[in-house]
Amino acid sequence: QVQLVESGGGLVQAGGSLRLSCAASGTIFSIDAMAWYRQAPGKQRELVARISSGGSSNYADSVKARFTISRDNAKNTVYLQMNSLKPEDTAVYYCNANVWTSFRDYRSRPSPYWGQGTQVTVSS
Repeated sequence: QVQLVESGGGLVQAGGSLRLSCAASGTIFSIDAMAWYRQAPGKQRELVARISSGGSSNYADSVKARFTISRDNAKNTVYLQMNSLKPEDTAVYYCNANVWTSFRDYRSRPSPYWGQGTQVTVSS
């Protein structure tokens, strides 16, 4: 019903920047919160940043003041601007969106959808 397509990952040197994008498509009535998660080798998946439908955001302490999450509701897209990247930011980054696919479903909680993941590698 819903597909999330991520882009913008890659290899960057420490101190550099990357901008991740995630566009939702398919059968979408409305999208509630959207978020970025990441998982590094040998570590559990963690929430990096989250943004509500109204634009309020929160961040993991490890990325606060360096990363910025934003969204374009008209494009069903969420972004993650990553500045001052560190080697410890290296991980697979996953987009998450909580989606209502119809007005009838709007009475209930939205359903979560996930992107395929995009690799971010930060070298020293």
